Amino acid sequence: MSRTHRWLIGVNAALLLTLALVTIVPAQPLSPAAQGRPRGQYVMLPAKQLGNPIGIVYVLDSVNEELMALRWDRASQRLEVVGFRDMINDAGTPGKAR
Repeated sequence: MSRTHRWLIGVNAALLLTLALVTIVPAQPLSPAAQGRPRGQYVMLPAKQLGNPIGIVYVLDSVNEELMALRWDRASQRLEVVGFRDMINDAGTPGKAR
């Protein structure tokens, strides 16, 4: 048996062992924080900020009822959070009003 064949058999054995472990070992449960927050549904709205040539994007999460304002920071080449509002707390309701 050539060296290449032995190498391929070893790689296949390692892949088979990995597949068996992933299939047999149970998945880790989600953290409590991840379990309590449903997956969001997002809407993005562009806007202009008075006195600033760089625009702002408002991101609305309609499922979790949160609003975030973001702008692009040209110096650091990344998005910067301008503001965040939890609309449930702003409305003064202890939970969703639906």
